Amino acid sequence: MSSVLTKSNIPDLPLLSRGKVRDLYAVGEDRLLMVASDRISAFDVVLPTPIPRKGEVLTRLSVFWFEFLRDLVGTHFITADVSDYPTPLYRYRDQLEGRSMLVKKLDMCSIECVVRGYIVGSGWKDYNRTGGVCGIPLPEGLQECEKLHEPIFTPSTKADVGHDENISFDQAADIVGAETAAKLRDLSITIYERASLHGLAKGLILADTKFEFGVSDGQLVLADEVLTPDSSRYWPLDLYKPGQSQPSFDKQYVRDYLEQLRFNKRPPGPELAPDVVENTSRKYVEAYRRITGNEL
Repeated sequence: MSSVLTKSNIPDLPLLSRGKVRDLYAVGEDRLLMVASDRISAFDVVLPTPIPRKGEVLTRLSVFWFEFLRDLVGTHFITADVSDYPTPLYRYRDQLEGRSMLVKKLDMCSIECVVRGYIVGSGWKDYNRTGGVCGIPLPEGLQECEKLHEPIFTPSTKADVGHDENISFDQAADIVGAETAAKLRDLSITIYERASLHGLAKGLILADTKFEFGVSDGQLVLADEVLTPDSSRYWPLDLYKPGQSQPSFDKQYVRDYLEQLRFNKRPPGPELAPDVVENTSRKYVEAYRRITGNEL
């Protein structure tokens, strides 16, 4: 699949939401159709230039991880094979093939579950300001991008508009309940550790990642996208050097380009240069190849 999709159009289904990247449709009362477009956002602004194959990478990589983690946690995933979708959707195969998933409808947990194995990004800013991250004290003298002694759970709010906000574990417990918060923390760290070991074996550092969970039949299950370059920070192991920013397979390349343009971080975003589009697409595809061992 090589065509670019900026916005899906499935009139046979009710459109529930159109996010920064994904379009979400209702399929009956208990299932959802998730379509990953090739849209890209930076600084919470959806840019006008799509990234070829991005939606395909996000979907196929999530499917890989759902299978990889199935002995640890249940998931909302049903199928990504359009031939197994309801018959009326076959006519939209050109939009759905390779970039969509049929999933269970869940009662979603109202926090983002972030795990950090390295001190970087908003965690680095928080550490410089407070000496810790999300209320978790850390040793003095850490360098930017340094590996932490052990992964930490640093939840955040879910913002419908604008930025998610980092919160403490106690604040997360106030939102979802103490027992659920503890289960989310332990499960998130366990998943991160499993995925991190796999990444290292493939020459990648998983610096941090974000999970979303929901409840199905009383059980916490993994939802949305999982361990993709949009929800995670991957660094090449052979180039890793603490004390500086790292080359990465996430959207940082696009953010850096926008910073050079002195983008004011308000919509509308600027068009991306052709070489930026090509290099970003290549980074997404390379992340998929390294993690799965397969060509896209």
